[in-house]
Amino acid sequence: MPGWIGYALGSALFAGVVAVSAKAGLARVSGDLALAVRTAVIFGLVAVHAAAFGYWREAERLTGRDWALLLFSGAATMASWLCYYRAVKLGPVSGVALIDKSSVLITLLLAFTLLGEPLNWRIALGATLMIAGFLVLTLK
Repeated sequence: MPGWIGYALGSALFAGVVAVSAKAGLARVSGDLALAVRTAVIFGLVAVHAAAFGYWREAERLTGRDWALLLFSGAATMASWLCYYRAVKLGPVSGVALIDKSSVLITLLLAFTLLGEPLNWRIALGATLMIAGFLVLTLK
């Protein structure tokens, strides 16, 4: 099993914990304040991690294009999280998480068209099943 699968599973686990803990923490505050608190914690922990393991030294290898793409990714992350927290504040976390995870389909489309990643029958079948599951769970 490739090593990245373990990290991907960890990401899924922590993302599930994020959704439920965020909903519970939003009881008395706006999604915007909750996002600010969460982001401050993330920034602090990531900065400490990068410093502890010396990753800051790699910054000199970034090109202008790399910086632009990473800054765009950060802005997209903020927009995604802002929408996510507002949705969680207003709706059921189970429904919000379901719709949020449909981002996998957008990621696949972008990976194929912009990054030239290969599309094979397994990915096509998996995406089709995800679409079917999404429709079953969201249509009334």
